[in-house]
Amino acid sequence: MRLIGVVGLPGSGKGEFSRCAAGLGIPVLVMGDVIRRVAAERGLPPEDEVLGRISGELRERFGRGAIAHLMLDDIRRQQAPVVLIDGIRSDAEVDVFRSAVPGFTLIGVESSFPTRLGRLSARGRADDLADADGLRRRDERELGWGLGTALSGAERTLVNEGSLEEFCKKVRNLLIELRETA
Repeated sequence: MRLIGVVGLPGSGKGEFSRCAAGLGIPVLVMGDVIRRVAAERGLPPEDEVLGRISGELRERFGRGAIAHLMLDDIRRQQAPVVLIDGIRSDAEVDVFRSAVPGFTLIGVESSFPTRLGRLSARGRADDLADADGLRRRDERELGWGLGTALSGAERTLVNEGSLEEFCKKVRNLLIELRETA
């Protein structure tokens, strides 16, 4: 199995990357779903502050690679030749995936702050932020987990500043290339 991880700051396009992958028949596992599942089990709303607190608690209790460790069983259950992990937030998570799955590939997605803010303001998800200060705080929190180090260690980086159609074309081309070398 080839495991591909996607890393990027909030609103950079990780979810769109995943939708493009799913369109190619690649199973997608979302790291944030682990956190949302914990919030639901605790009867808490899936809001940014709540999800951030749960993420921090899990990382404090089990280490910075905690979310990746919680996903390993889900990954191993996949029967596909290529599986995509959406939403890596730290270099420690990358280390977990590299240790557990030989040939793990990390893809970075980059977008400017104004572009990301505009996307998050328009998206309407409960954990999205509509103002610049909120996005800066979220960026700082996630960079504090090691997201910047993970992003700088990506084998490939896609810039997502154009249209969705342009970005999906880049994603499809990259995933086809990676699938062929799996």
